[in-house]
This record gives sequence, structure tokens and C-alpha cells, in this order.
Amino acid sequence: MIPRSGVVLLLAMGAPLQAQDRSFVHTNRMILGSDSDLTASVEFADLDGDGDLDLVYANGRHWPQQNEVYFNTGAGRFMHGWPVGPELGTTYGVPAGDLDGDGDVDVVVANDQAPDWIYLNDGEGRFGLHGRVSSDIEPTRSAELFDLDGDGDLDALFTNRGTPNGFYLNDGSAGFSPKRSFGDRGGSTISVAPSDLDGDGHVDLVLANRDGQPNQVLWNDGELGFERVSTFGTGSDETRSVVVVDVDGDGRLDLVTANIGEPNGVFLGRPGGVFEHAADFGGDQATYAATATDLDLDGDVDLVVANVRSPNEVYWNDGTGRVWTAASLGDGDAATYGVAVGDVNGDGYPDIAVANSGSVNRLFINRPAGPAGR
Repeated sequence: MIPRSGVVLLLAMGAPLQAQDRSFVHTNRMILGSDSDLTASVEFADLDGDGDLDLVYANGRHWPQQNEVYFNTGAGRFMHGWPVGPELGTTYGVPAGDLDGDGDVDVVVANDQAPDWIYLNDGEGRFGLHGRVSSDIEPTRSAELFDLDGDGDLDALFTNRGTPNGFYLNDGSAGFSPKRSFGDRGGSTISVAPSDLDGDGHVDLVLANRDGQPNQVLWNDGELGFERVSTFGTGSDETRSVVVVDVDGDGRLDLVTANIGEPNGVFLGRPGGVFEHAADFGGDQATYAATATDLDLDGDVDLVVANVRSPNEVYWNDGTGRVWTAASLGDGDAATYGVAVGDVNGDGYPDIAVANSGSVNRLFINRPAGPAGR
């Protein structure tokens, strides 16, 4: 258990804790998968339509394995599950959403140097292979589902390390258009965060880039053209993940980067599409993923980061987005590639799932600090 009262102050001496102290509880009943799973990411979604959040795990990375789903009892316990399908994949991402408009949650499987698959849900959490997103075989590192063209269905975006990224428009029935590239032709993009950054009604794209390439914002011209590009960060950050969220409560979207071998960064949105570097957090650890949510329900967003071979961490926001306090999450032995947040037990507080490569995956339940939360 990780009590919030035991946080380590990273950015500002004397910063106060928030009023609502929380702990994150893990037991041996909150373990999913096996040591042989090379899990790269995890998603929360209501897969069986019963009103609670289930889990989807992406397994394999560069080595073929089966992806898996686990089902919530409704109380935050996951006592059964099955493979997404019989196919083995080199999977990095399993974004979930309704692809065919039938009201249930489907899954796209994003594979490295292998076909990217579409699985449709029968409404009860059983998945059938519907087909491929495209004929492209690429070094894919992540995928997202988002309505890029505003027609009411979910389109698919894929990031590739060393070849052009691409998006595919959905026809409303889980059929996808040919690839339209975005980003640099030889870019090393690990993840993409789609969001309307400038409030013009069009979806822009934020790219987390590696291999000494600058992180980028691709501005939508209104016709799904992304020729206007701006950069943020040092210009040579090793970034694996980026989060778009308002961390300072001013109504503008900000950016948070998860970096390898250097501190993670917070960049506050300013008028004119400028992102001001406002804070660093963490040390020189290898942070592979990040997500944001209001963990203590105090009205501002907090951060959860996934680290490789060092403890994962929760960062508490003081409301300005400039001062963060940290608590370790786990023992630091795992190679955590992914993290997701969602309320699995219906108490209103987001819980945390981590995706570990080469060790079991773990769930942490958000509880009040102190004896009542144990």
C-alpha cells in the first residue's frame, strides 16, 4: 500500500498535500496474466455491456503472443477472461471502441511488422476476427481510435518507428480507407494524442518522437491536412508518450511528456499555439507511458507514469500544473510499458492498471489513506 502522506516532494519544498489523502492498494488477488506475457499496453472498456470496466491487454511486442481480455465482477475483481482471438501477434496496442455502430466495444490490434487486425464484439465480450485495417505491414508502436473527420464513427491512427505514421477513416461499419500519412516520412513516432488544441473544431495531432527527433504538434487545416508543424521540448527528447490535458485549470489544453533517460516535462498551452515549458518531474529514469486523471477528486488532474526497472509513480498536482508531489507505485522490479486509469469498483475514484513486459500485470485500487483504506 502506498499512502499519500508518504510522498516524496520532487519539485518544490514545502508544497502542501491535497485535502483528500489516498492510498493505492495491491494484493495477490490483483494480478493478471503471467510472467511469460510481454505486455505493452492496457485499456479499460466495458466489453460485456454490464456497466463496469473490463481490461484488454496487448501482448507480444516483437514476439507473437495472444492478446487477452479480463472481466470485472463489478466489485473490481477480475476472476475470468480469455484471448481476444486465437491469433498470435506482435502487439503494442489494443485500442477499444465501437467500430461498427452496433453499440458494443470492438478492438483494433496494432502489431509490429505484422497485419493490424479488427475484432468485432458479439455484445458479450467474445471477439471475432473481422479483417485487417489495411494491407500495410509496418513497425507499429501504438494505435488510437478517434473521430478525425467528425462523421460520428471512430477512425484509426497508427504510429510507426522509422516509417510514416498513418490514419485510416472508418466507413461506419469497421471498413477503413487507404492510409493517409502524417508526420515526418522517416520519423520515429512512438505515440500520438489527437485533440483540438486551438479550439477551431478540427482535430490536431501531438506526436511523441524518439531517436533524437523533436516532438511535434501537427495542426489540422480543416481538411485533414497536417502540413503546419510546430515543435515542443528540447528538440532531442527521447519521448515515448504524450498526454493532452488541462493541468492548470485555465481552459487551455497542456502537454505532458514521458521521457527516457531525462525528466518528464509539462508544457502549458498559451495563445497562438505556443506551449511553455513549466515544469520537469521525475529523474533520469526510463518512463514509457503516462496518463492523467483526477485521482483524489479535488478538481485538478494528477498524473500516473509507467517506468522501466524503477518504481511507477503517481504525481499529485497542486492545481497550477507547476508543482507536483510523487508517490511510488510498486517495487520497481518490473518493465512497465503501459498504464491506464478507471474506476473498477464503482466508488467514484479512479484505480490504476499497469502493463508489464516479462512479469505479471497488476491492479492498484484507490482507497482512503490510513486504517480505513487497508
